[in-house]
Amino acid sequence: MAANLAQARVYAKDRHRDQMLDVCRRLLGQPGGRDFLYRHAGMLDDAGLFAGTDWQDPSVLSPALVGNTLSHADARTAVLEMVSEIRLLAVANGDFYHPGVVPEQARHFLTQVLALNLNRLLSSGGEAERVREDALGALIEGQFAYLQDRVGLDDILGRLIEEIWRIMDQRPIQVSQVKAMIGQIAVAMVDAGREAGEGALGADRLVSAAFGPTTGCREDPGLEAYEQRLAVMDTTSLQQEAHGFARAMHDTGLVSDYHTVLLRWLVSHGESKLLPAALGLSNTGIDCLRCYEELITHLIREAVWPATSQTVLGLAMMLERGILYVPPVGPALWRQSAMTLAPSVEQRLAAAFGATSGDAAVTPRTHLLAGVINLLGLPLGIGQGNNPTCQSARALSMWSYSDPDYLLHLVAQAAAFDDLIMNFEGQPIGGAAARAAQPPLFLLDVDPVSVVLVPLLNGVYEEMGARCAGRGEDPHKWINRELHGWWVGREFNIAVDVNDGALVGLEAFLRSFWATYHPLYNGNQPVIHPQPAGVAVTDSLGRFIGWHAITILRVALDQSQTMRVYFFNPNNDSGQNWGNGVEVSTHGNGERFGEASLPFADFASRLYIFHSDPLQRVGLPSVPAEELAAPMRMARESWGAERGER
Repeated sequence: MAANLAQARVYAKDRHRDQMLDVCRRLLGQPGGRDFLYRHAGMLDDAGLFAGTDWQDPSVLSPALVGNTLSHADARTAVLEMVSEIRLLAVANGDFYHPGVVPEQARHFLTQVLALNLNRLLSSGGEAERVREDALGALIEGQFAYLQDRVGLDDILGRLIEEIWRIMDQRPIQVSQVKAMIGQIAVAMVDAGREAGEGALGADRLVSAAFGPTTGCREDPGLEAYEQRLAVMDTTSLQQEAHGFARAMHDTGLVSDYHTVLLRWLVSHGESKLLPAALGLSNTGIDCLRCYEELITHLIREAVWPATSQTVLGLAMMLERGILYVPPVGPALWRQSAMTLAPSVEQRLAAAFGATSGDAAVTPRTHLLAGVINLLGLPLGIGQGNNPTCQSARALSMWSYSDPDYLLHLVAQAAAFDDLIMNFEGQPIGGAAARAAQPPLFLLDVDPVSVVLVPLLNGVYEEMGARCAGRGEDPHKWINRELHGWWVGREFNIAVDVNDGALVGLEAFLRSFWATYHPLYNGNQPVIHPQPAGVAVTDSLGRFIGWHAITILRVALDQSQTMRVYFFNPNNDSGQNWGNGVEVSTHGNGERFGEASLPFADFASRLYIFHSDPLQRVGLPSVPAEELAAPMRMARESWGAERGER
């Protein structure tokens, strides 16, 4: 049958592939069937089982997609995925050679697959999964067991721990999935004596930070029991608890539910003098807390609960930023804490986070207030979730970073009226009306502020685009400066013809970028306000994936004296391999929490839009042609490879 598939003409390939996949499905359900497929993995690949499918090139497969593929795809696709994993296992063991995939890559992929589906190894899953998978359920369970036996659980846990640390280095606002994974690690480490291998130390720190960071709660006694312990602690013990929570929070980016119990207890029992220690504040944060102590204690009472525990980190970082000294911010937070939400807004928040979250005091209004505090404290921690909303997520981040009172103004409008008014070239755009003109947007995996604002912002963004139709140029030329704020550069630079996608004036484009942002060619001028920009995202082979909105934050030398561009990427995980040696870094190269970075030329090789000030470049030195040669070549060989150029 494999020979028939290999010899089949193009028009008959799918029919023969379906027959082959049916045989594979039956083998997956038979004792020794996977071993048979393992021994014949090379033959199946050579016959063209994966040709013309997403599995054709295993080097660009994403382990994050495997779980959903197996759970939600049709049987044919699920079987193709499982056979592909067996093929990669053969590559990892050196029993099959596939061009472009080395054994280390294949093993790394399988380790990530198991790490991201650890719940399947520790439990049988929920009822919905069992019903959805139907007859495939047993095959999927058998597949994970087969891979686990041959890859090893120790390596899986080590890899999962490494991934969690990498993600938390970016200080995301949404950490529910991370906490769920840490819970899986905790179970796995005590289940049948399993250990995390080389990552055990990191695992202990993560588990303790989430479930028992201090002496008073180390054995995870329960929230009520811990509150009773606080009542009998002396001042020294309370100080030790406060310092322990703060160390764990700032070390990992995770906030334990017990931390919220301590903060609420300190406020309600007249021990506010310990708040700086419990929040881990520097002198800047302490000064801000003392100036606005009434507001901060009020926010703790209203927004800090076990169900909103990450708000503690957001509150600490908001104080460290000192943005309460911006006159409108304090009054706006008082307004937010007392706001009555529109019924439709309440419904959306309740659907996303629950109406009460197990505590009658944690209402949709509480979730929104907590979300506002988190965004003000962690403007680079917001993400777009699994949604095509990078423009809106970027806007929220930029406003929190540069114009927090404007952000609070928009939140107030949207929360109270489920609407907002923005202007485009002097004409108002109503967010609700613009949203109604677009298909419904159901947001997944986002923070409370995004739940309230992003559907409206997306509608406004689309309406702005519609008003630019027919101008013959990229609409972001006008949208970016109208949507984001006055600080966006008035000059718009683009390296692509919007009509046919061809590269246009690449050298002049890059020369302008150097003159605008590179300190050696722009008169050593720093980036004052974060600037919107657009990148051409490529996969690990350098192939074009799509256009993406990012924010240029700063340009500086790293510790190895390499000039780097530090930027914000709203895609929830800034660490990416864009191919041809362009690997985005999120830590270890001078990045601050939430920043991604690339060497200046590498970043420029994927840039296609940026803004500049037309007056800034007057009298500046020219950029040597040899400095532009590498990024020009990298752009042409990656996202510009099939576009043509003029």
